[in-house]
Amino acid sequence: MSGGPAPAIEAEHLARRIDAPWGTVDALRDASLTVHRGRSAAIVGPSGSGKSTLLNILGLLDTPTAGSLRLDGHETGALTERERGRLRSEAIGFVFQSFHLVPHKDVLNNVALPLKYARVPAAEHRPRAQAALETVGLGHRLHSSPTTLSGGERQRAAVARALVRDPAVLLCDEPTGNLDAASGELVLALLLDLARQGSAAVVVVTHDPAVAARCDETLTMSDGVLAAGGSAT
Repeated sequence: MSGGPAPAIEAEHLARRIDAPWGTVDALRDASLTVHRGRSAAIVGPSGSGKSTLLNILGLLDTPTAGSLRLDGHETGALTERERGRLRSEAIGFVFQSFHLVPHKDVLNNVALPLKYARVPAAEHRPRAQAALETVGLGHRLHSSPTTLSGGERQRAAVARALVRDPAVLLCDEPTGNLDAASGELVLALLLDLARQGSAAVVVVTHDPAVAARCDETLTMSDGVLAAGGSAT
């Protein structure tokens, strides 16, 4: 829409071709999507359909063979590796199925890690990490070891870590996949609430149709092609 804010994600006709020992593989053939802050999109499809390839490209962990990608208003095609790393650090938060918390650091320091790597002044680490943990309902577990948290609490801590830099884009790979139904519902509700508050554009890769149905838009990946699959609104 003209005159409105730029989308957090603008991907057009992304493709990724991989040279394998047995030949060339088109892991991604045609993927276009637009997601604004305040909106959520689910990507569904069978294993091997290209979902992870797309997520890696959106997260600037991989580069497309063709197509274009703008993140938070930045055209990414001509960026150097250093510039890509800086944009990834500033604009993108990741939530994975496995929590990837550092067991020998307490929850507060786990959440503060992105600030340390981004060279944010040390004086800001504690207040920003604490604020992120309070957002996800873990303000009372600041100094707990991750090993003492439930699965749902660990995932909420991972969400806090993803949020601590106020990213424009939140990329979630099966965020409820390792959780029981009740914990999964809490984490999903948290992610969708963050989107609706306008904090970020949220993209959720999931095998669960119930999770997809809760998002604003559902897109289906099949043989490397991304297609609209309906809307929950």
